[in-house]
Amino acid sequence: MQKYFVLDTNVLLHNADSISSFTDNVVVLPMSVIEELDRFKSHNNELARNARRVIRQLDQLRVKGNLGQGVEMDNGGTLLIYHERDLADHGMDMRVADNRILGVAYTLLQQGKKVVFVSKDINARLKADALGIGVMDFEKQKVNFDELFSGNCQQKVTGAEIDQFYAEKRLQVANCSPSPNEFILLIDENDEKHTALARSSNGGVLVPLISDYNEAFGLKPRNKEQRMALELLLDPEVELVTMVGQAGTGKTLLALAAALETTIRFQRYERILVSRPIIPMGKDLGFMPGDKDDKLMHWMQPIFDNLTLLMASPGRKQGEKQEESVKQKVDRLLRDNVIELEALTYIRGRSIPNQYVIVDEAQNLTPHEVKTIVSRAGQGTKVVLTGDPEQIDNPYLDSSSNGLSYAVERMKGQPMHGHITLRKSERSSLAGAAAEFL
Repeated sequence: MQKYFVLDTNVLLHNADSISSFTDNVVVLPMSVIEELDRFKSHNNELARNARRVIRQLDQLRVKGNLGQGVEMDNGGTLLIYHERDLADHGMDMRVADNRILGVAYTLLQQGKKVVFVSKDINARLKADALGIGVMDFEKQKVNFDELFSGNCQQKVTGAEIDQFYAEKRLQVANCSPSPNEFILLIDENDEKHTALARSSNGGVLVPLISDYNEAFGLKPRNKEQRMALELLLDPEVELVTMVGQAGTGKTLLALAAALETTIRFQRYERILVSRPIIPMGKDLGFMPGDKDDKLMHWMQPIFDNLTLLMASPGRKQGEKQEESVKQKVDRLLRDNVIELEALTYIRGRSIPNQYVIVDEAQNLTPHEVKTIVSRAGQGTKVVLTGDPEQIDNPYLDSSSNGLSYAVERMKGQPMHGHITLRKSERSSLAGAAAEFL
């Protein structure tokens, strides 16, 4: 029996290709969804771009026939725009667009159709379920966060193999097939204190970590996961690095330290580009005064906090003018365009060559937005995505559907990609306790 998939507006705004994701079935768009797309289309953001793209697809289908009666799509399914007249009474206020969309699904159900309501809105799914309508989240571009690739593992080996690894600086372990750039902690099966930390090279051969990457811009790692992160962040062969970790694990600090080290000391990149999604936690403060740079100052304050910490580090070897204050050093980096702060809104359409790009709080991006950003990378550019998928402010994303988690899982196995999950908070004992217990 053919299914009728009634799509909520947020599904189309999340993924413009969603109307063609239900092969051999009927995709129903209530008229209220078309009206909501019309309200979104004039904005200058990713949601508006998706709205315009969906509208263009519908216009192309319109040429094939009457959308109100259903038009066949290339995937074998049918696209139907439902007019919403004579809807069955489901007892909710029909002046609300969400309730009219649910009314379409409920009406089709009363007509004996096999109906599935698809929405990114949990509350809308709850109401549909209460009406007896089958519900689902949009599953395409979702990963299993509970089984997300961590970037490192443990492997029991013989003591002789560990000794061989230290002597020959390489090891091939039987029945071990790590992903490229995955880290393996080799543990002696007879003595757990006899260990070695290795990194998988292309072909699965295990090699030692590079000694030159033991610190960055005076910052030394405090645990083995941070040491693994520095290995990836400083290696120019790894063009895309993803880092996942809770607050205080050092994601942003490590990325900035590595960016400064490779840009200022090694001069591998022309500048550092730092960006983060403009999504507030809690109630928004409204419009900010000033030009673009003035507005960005508020959103980029966490970046300035980390830069200030790095510039005040006594362990650095950069030899700046000692009479400069920490603030003057940070201001000079910005003034000399060593560091550029940019809103993600302005990255689309750019080509970014020879730069070290850091995208902080990437868990608030959709998979399509992450693809858009990474595809901006030109020759010689390195991209670092950091974030905590368990702290998401985007109302239509979760730990499994956000762009950061999706990138980790989809890029796993690619030789230009490296990933590490940071588990231990190093900010302070209070920050660590808050992340664990609150």
